[in-house]
Amino acid sequence: MRLALQASGAHMRSDHVLSRVGSKAADDRAFVDDALKGLGERPARSSIPSNAFDFLALAFLTALAVLVCFTAKDYAISNDEGVQHHYGELIIAYYRSGLRVRDLFSFDNLYLYGGLFDVTAIALGQVIPIDIYELRHILCAATGIAGIALSGAAARLIAGPRAGFIATIALALCGAWYGAMFNHTKDIPFAAAMSGATLVLLRLARQLPAPRAVDLVVFGCLAGAALGLRSYGLLVFVYLGIAILIYLPWTESCGARLTFVANSVLKTCPAMAGAYLLMILAWPWAALSPLNPIRGLFAFSEFQYAIRTLFAGHVYEMAKVPRAYVPFYLFIRVPLITQAGAALGMTSLLWLPLKKGSHRWRELALLSTMILLPLGCQALVHGPAFSGMRHFLFVLPPLAVLAGVGLSDFLDAIAVRSRRLAWAALAAMCASFLSEGVLLARLHPYENLSYNAMVGGLPGAFRRYDLDYWFNSMPEAIRMLETFVRETTPPGDIKSPTIYSVAVCGERPAFDHTVTLPQLRWDFRSEWDESEFFIAPTHMNCDRDLDGAIIGRVERMGVPIAYVKDRRAIVKHPTTDVSSPLTRQIPAANEIAREFRQLSSSGQAF
Repeated sequence: MRLALQASGAHMRSDHVLSRVGSKAADDRAFVDDALKGLGERPARSSIPSNAFDFLALAFLTALAVLVCFTAKDYAISNDEGVQHHYGELIIAYYRSGLRVRDLFSFDNLYLYGGLFDVTAIALGQVIPIDIYELRHILCAATGIAGIALSGAAARLIAGPRAGFIATIALALCGAWYGAMFNHTKDIPFAAAMSGATLVLLRLARQLPAPRAVDLVVFGCLAGAALGLRSYGLLVFVYLGIAILIYLPWTESCGARLTFVANSVLKTCPAMAGAYLLMILAWPWAALSPLNPIRGLFAFSEFQYAIRTLFAGHVYEMAKVPRAYVPFYLFIRVPLITQAGAALGMTSLLWLPLKKGSHRWRELALLSTMILLPLGCQALVHGPAFSGMRHFLFVLPPLAVLAGVGLSDFLDAIAVRSRRLAWAALAAMCASFLSEGVLLARLHPYENLSYNAMVGGLPGAFRRYDLDYWFNSMPEAIRMLETFVRETTPPGDIKSPTIYSVAVCGERPAFDHTVTLPQLRWDFRSEWDESEFFIAPTHMNCDRDLDGAIIGRVERMGVPIAYVKDRRAIVKHPTTDVSSPLTRQIPAANEIAREFRQLSSSGQAF
């Protein structure tokens, strides 16, 4: 009897072991199937602890902040900064006067934009004793770093710390983002606000139809900040509506779905109201009529400036660019490793399981919409476009998030087949990102000129696509000119220097803010071709407008970005002498703004 019981127990234990083995094998097969598809609702598996990726991301962002502080002075004043700064002054004057001083509504077309960044910069300038344009660059770069961090946080929310770290790296090493961080003071802050709104929207969508109050408050603030910069911020509410549709309980009754939508809309209304309030504080024109924000959005689609742009070697007016202009610039500007990761993230929608309680499919679908919708609308409506993808920088954060998720899932899928192959894939990924970092270092401070291998990098883009459209190389060109003048000025002319007219294919504020020699003056001749010196970028072949002996060349990677020319052997008029050295004071911000105001009143504003 005892032997029978022992045999029976052994048989039962054997069956239990076989059952566990079979169950484990089934689990393993299920995991392999998911991994091979780049899926899995679980956080990414890695031999590296997840908190290590959080530490690496934090260390990277800290290093980035230090780098910004040390290099902010290397970036020139952009063409728009003078007028934008003055627009901020007009907004402040409007509120200080009790809404009576209304000059801001007639200041060129700036009233169609929000002035949140400009007002903030002016307020900080009252308490931080540094040059106002250096402060603007630091503030803009700070918002750029915030956008990077928020994108990493969004990827982490979806797929874990490793995906978050990859997304952080992907956005920071995108030259179109990092190169714009210092003086695209409308586009980068707007993109950063949209990135923050995206992160909170992902959190909020998981809680529908009853999101938490704190998430609604933060979402309203970030949406209002985006609207306080550009009317494109209205897209936030479009994305909110799409999120409600994506999370709709389609398997339930029609009444349940209608209740879900109604409750979701009612619960998020306070966030929209808060966003509207913040918007009108930073954008006074939007407060004049409830429909003005929408009118501003449509006004942008009808802008007709006398601005030309390059696309595949052809010159187009901004309103006549090909429909593929913006998407193609995105294709040739964003690093290929980031595009590959984003493609993996998007295509995973084709086989991700859409099941109850699953967020991955819905979140990737929402992020994909945030990229495809604005690009598709621009191509469909055929709106005007110029300066490459400048006005669409806000699609880069969701693209980086998708890249983080896609590349992290790809590593998981490879690891199932072979651990060595996974390490090889990781090494290739690191090498690709490292090469992007080296490229940006070689281009500094012209990281915005980075192009990927699809057009042969910067050499392949030379004179075929937009390059230094804001003449950021002007300070370096001016230093070359000043060095030349010092070295060629006879000792006897030190006390009575000759005053030279300098023709510049750029805007005056950047010139006045940089030049230090009293001999060099912004073009004051009656005709442009009468100036003794000429500095110009190679963008749009502006360097070919005037002849002269080349005395300086700003270049990166063997590609000329700007030229400095001596025209004294060409011009026929006598130079102007003065009896005493000219003391030159660099115009302060309000003086520069006054100059732009005078240009605007005379019909010469740009």
